[in-house]
Amino acid sequence: MSARVLVVDDIAPNVKLLEAKLTSEYYDVVTATSGAQALERVVADSPDIVLLDVMMPGMDGFEVCRRIKSNPAVAHIPVVMVTALTDSSDKVRGLEAGADDFLSKPVNDTALMARVRSLVRLKMTVDEWRAREVTANTLGVAGESAALMAQTYEKANILLVEDQAFEAQKCQEALTRDQHKVFSVTGGLAALERANVTDCDLIIVSINLQKEDGLRLCSHLRSNDRTRGVPILMVGHEEDLAKVARGLEIGANDYILRPLDRNELLARVRTQIRRKRFQERLKTNYEASLSMALTDTLTGLYNRRYLNVHLEKLLASTGEMRKPIAVLMFDLDKFKSINDRFGHGIGDEVLKIFADRIKTRMRGFDLLARTGGEEFVAVLVGVTPEKACFIAERLRRAIGKRPMQVNTPDGQLVVTTSIGGAYIGTANITVEEALKRADDLLYKAKEGGRDAVEFEGIGKLNPADYDEPERQILD
Repeated sequence: MSARVLVVDDIAPNVKLLEAKLTSEYYDVVTATSGAQALERVVADSPDIVLLDVMMPGMDGFEVCRRIKSNPAVAHIPVVMVTALTDSSDKVRGLEAGADDFLSKPVNDTALMARVRSLVRLKMTVDEWRAREVTANTLGVAGESAALMAQTYEKANILLVEDQAFEAQKCQEALTRDQHKVFSVTGGLAALERANVTDCDLIIVSINLQKEDGLRLCSHLRSNDRTRGVPILMVGHEEDLAKVARGLEIGANDYILRPLDRNELLARVRTQIRRKRFQERLKTNYEASLSMALTDTLTGLYNRRYLNVHLEKLLASTGEMRKPIAVLMFDLDKFKSINDRFGHGIGDEVLKIFADRIKTRMRGFDLLARTGGEEFVAVLVGVTPEKACFIAERLRRAIGKRPMQVNTPDGQLVVTTSIGGAYIGTANITVEEALKRADDLLYKAKEGGRDAVEFEGIGKLNPADYDEPERQILD
């Protein structure tokens, strides 16, 4: 995924080195050579992540980080401190100032790219919740805004997965300082069982488990509905950096290396708990602020009013700060005949099942709305045309590949959907134009035989070209 990275260092060769590494991975890089300039750039350029040198004259990195995190408008932007300092107390000082991680000089390329990708994914999720909060404000229904550093970090439920008794005891002793409730287990099965009955605020996983793969456990935790949004803190050795990088790719949030420093552990735990509670606060505020006027009462999806306002916000962003978007318009095939034959009660059941199947196969920061009758619209954020096509075909199959269980004499109905897909990218167009482009393509899909995807610039998609069920198109 593409993102904007702010590199801050007063030494030009260091800036050029990081800039070259990031540019080669297709990141948009902006730079600053002082703390004061960094603060200006953060506000002006709205980066997705800040790589911040610690040792700078005048205002050092600790103070820059503290000021970023004290500004509610930019406090959600991840900050990674890049430093030659190796003392654990320096790490703790940075984490307490609000930093999300430390990278040691000389920077390990694998660790750098894994950390950047991981934190950019996190920021994209937070950005979407913040955007929805702005939308709710525009509609006059928003509540009190959340602030990252104002969130508490005490009294959390923490699941610890560690099979070395001494290490487990060391972690538990450190965590009791913040009055956490620690559930300690020695293996993956016990961890999954505990997670299914306990609402966890953080999961700490040793990637050095003796009898199983700690990374595989991280993968299971990320795919489990109960733990998908719970931050994961990995514990490993210095020689495990390649595994740590893989863990960050899988979806783990942070890591700490052995031998464990209790203060650093506590600081990293506080960072993750704050972030989780910040996101929960954003989500809760947003959901609590929504009135029935913004949602469809039958399906629970957003309605046309909300879609128009939110899509307008996305399209109003300009220049390189705009994330490319695609608009998909759905129509249930021959839905009128379902109502005519079985009644509107069965039709309502079909609409609810349709909404659930689509919603559970979309990313949390994408938008799905019911715009009327049997018509729905999805807005995909930060996608390429290829990815948008894969998603559209995947959603079409999700509807038609198996019957819907409804209250008919046969107990089920086969329902299909037609989809029109318009790739808007970063074009400067209106909401009406974007929706019309998708609607015109939907009409072609229905005229061409239904149960198909008609995509802008491509035509009718050939399902065989997208027959990759294991492809991680939503990453």
